[in-house]
Amino acid sequence: MPLGACVARKSVMDWPRGSHGNTFGGNPLCCAAALATIDLIENEYLENAAIVGKYLQDALQEIMAHHPSIGDVRGIGLMIGVEFVLDRQTKLPAETLCNRVVEMAFERGLILLSCGKSVIRFAPPLSISKAEIDEGLIIFEEALSLAEKEAKLA
Repeated sequence: MPLGACVARKSVMDWPRGSHGNTFGGNPLCCAAALATIDLIENEYLENAAIVGKYLQDALQEIMAHHPSIGDVRGIGLMIGVEFVLDRQTKLPAETLCNRVVEMAFERGLILLSCGKSVIRFAPPLSISKAEIDEGLIIFEEALSLAEKEAKLA
């Protein structure tokens, strides 16, 4: 639900009441939805992000052990990056491989987003479960294995 606010110091925002409005400000239904969302974040999703994020990062580290094209796994909570390299020593980016993993994962039903030259960013919803992570990781590793074979890195 759309919600907006305009916030500034009093010295900047000294307009008389009613002189400024915005499209998404003050809608009671949107305000109720925002409060419910904040409650979910504070009471469920932050803890889930920490627990499931560690689970995801540990699983990606395990996948890294079997795939030399992964040069690094890093992140916090559910925002995790997997960096692809041509060689772990030189850390040369494997941009083509990264793009191919994204394409092959998409063909199998998993949407991934690359960032930088050769990093895939995992940023699932805060409500994701370990079972959903497992389902995505199966697709990710399958796409990675196929892309490595194509690139003759496996």
